[in-house]
Amino acid sequence: MTTKDWGAIYKEMGAKPVVNATGSVTLLGGSTPVAEVKAAMDAADSAYIPLIELEQVAGDHIAEMLGVPAAYVTSGAGSALTLATAAFMAGTDDDKVQQLPDTTGMPNEILIQKRQRYWYDRCLELAGAKLVEIGDENGTTEEDLRNAINENTAAVHYVVYEQKPTDPNVLTLEKVIEITHEMGKPVSVDAAGQVYPLENFGKYVKMGADFQCIAAKYMGAPHSTGFALGTKEVIDAISRHSFVGYEGRRIRGIGRPQKIDRQEIMGVVAAVKRWLTLNHEDRLSFAESQSQAILKPLKGIPGVRAELNTNIMGHQPFGAIVSLDPDIVGFTNDDLVEKLRDGDPSIWARVSLDAPQLELHVFGMGEGEPELVGNAIAALVKG
Repeated sequence: MTTKDWGAIYKEMGAKPVVNATGSVTLLGGSTPVAEVKAAMDAADSAYIPLIELEQVAGDHIAEMLGVPAAYVTSGAGSALTLATAAFMAGTDDDKVQQLPDTTGMPNEILIQKRQRYWYDRCLELAGAKLVEIGDENGTTEEDLRNAINENTAAVHYVVYEQKPTDPNVLTLEKVIEITHEMGKPVSVDAAGQVYPLENFGKYVKMGADFQCIAAKYMGAPHSTGFALGTKEVIDAISRHSFVGYEGRRIRGIGRPQKIDRQEIMGVVAAVKRWLTLNHEDRLSFAESQSQAILKPLKGIPGVRAELNTNIMGHQPFGAIVSLDPDIVGFTNDDLVEKLRDGDPSIWARVSLDAPQLELHVFGMGEGEPELVGNAIAALVKG
């Protein structure tokens, strides 16, 4: 439950803390590092270390834990996407590394199925790449992919979000890997949130993808952390484009602004280790009980549909789905979002992009906050 000292450090500066019912969103800070991660970060304070060496050994440890060829800690999954794109275009050629984002004389097209375009594909363009859509609104065929791959193709990009039903109108990742490799090009996968079930954690590289990204914030690491998984060749190229390549090798790659500190790197290693040994049955059970706490005050209220989100895949299991009938309640789902945000304390929620409903997540909620959110919604709809 929020107390008088809740968010005090923000209030002292005149900023307004909020109750996070949206989950692990970047806009609200993304994550709360767990105790094991904080301890590792504190221990990392005790000595300095060349980060070019730490990146190597940390990546080796993560790769060994996940059973993949290589890994590299980055400043978030988006950074991994940008660095990997740079690696696909310029490789390990130092002249080309320093030439980016000017892609003259190198393959610079990243192919993506039109039905897979998404908010974060902008990260691919930041390195200087050009996104080329394949297929159309109705889907993509094998012939579409084969015809699109040419000498200008740097990689084929694929988005994985296993929490949602498979789109039958896009080519499967297996087929994309098969065709793309057959034509001599690499495959890039955005799997930022695919950390559970554990067999999905690193699965796409094991399937044959040359690269995939992970957002470490989903495992209790700092919000600004992630990592790349991939072949040794791709990860080596990523390191050359990164901030440690810029400072340690004195080669001016585009990754210089995307630096990460020694504390965060060790925090990511600790987060991966914890995640792989965590009792996930207990984690899921707690998330379900917290989600039910949101729903309890809403049961039986006319005009309110309130039900449990039963998804357990990815990083945000369970949650509450809430939808209003405006003819009965008197206002819409969007109105509810605004009313919650204007309350005291301010509660941040959002309407789903996929359906006319609020999807409330307990990932970012503290003690007593699920009950607070449920009671706040109940009070608003009852008038």
